[in-house]
Amino acid sequence: MIWSTGTHPSGRPSVRPVGVGPLDRTSLTDAFEAGCLIRCTRTVSVRQPASLLAEFSSAAAAARLAELLSRFGPPPRPERVVAGVRRRYELHRLHAVDSGQSALLVGGWRQGRSVLLDPSVAGATAPRHALRHDLAAAAWRAALLAAGRYVRTTILGVRITDTELAAVLVRGAHLLGSTATVARRSGCLLVTVPGGADRERILRHGVRPASLAS
Repeated sequence: MIWSTGTHPSGRPSVRPVGVGPLDRTSLTDAFEAGCLIRCTRTVSVRQPASLLAEFSSAAAAARLAELLSRFGPPPRPERVVAGVRRRYELHRLHAVDSGQSALLVGGWRQGRSVLLDPSVAGATAPRHALRHDLAAAAWRAALLAAGRYVRTTILGVRITDTELAAVLVRGAHLLGSTATVARRSGCLLVTVPGGADRERILRHGVRPASLAS
């Protein structure tokens, strides 16, 4: 899906109002995934307008972020930019149309990260375990969609620049039954999981839930 205007698909889920307090399980998973999508992108230039939420090279990543944010209020305004001189390429930007969208992204990320990295696993309730599992899947879903994939026969990896997101992905892989490692590369961090069963688990959880598919 590539936008050149501010139109959006109809039939999206009903809007869930969000207050200033902690988000419920479904809302937190959506807001956390949106926050992870943002952190998969490089830092926005200071020259960009203040309304800019994110800039993706992937139209699918921009569409997913717009879908998630539309569940909490007005969808962000899309913009497609063609750049480059010798080699042309497209950038897909999303602009905030509501003052609460940026706060939602920050709050969703912080709350989700805190739950996911909480060391007090022993004695946690079944709903708490289920929430952590949902957040882990959301983090990997975002990374596989928006970060640069590194695929080899023996590993599956994503290239990111955010150290906190790297920690979330490593912890998330563990919660999903896999193992992950982080290695520094030129200009980025490479988070990888082994091939075989570990990779298949991550890829399976990285698929959008059927109930959310359009």
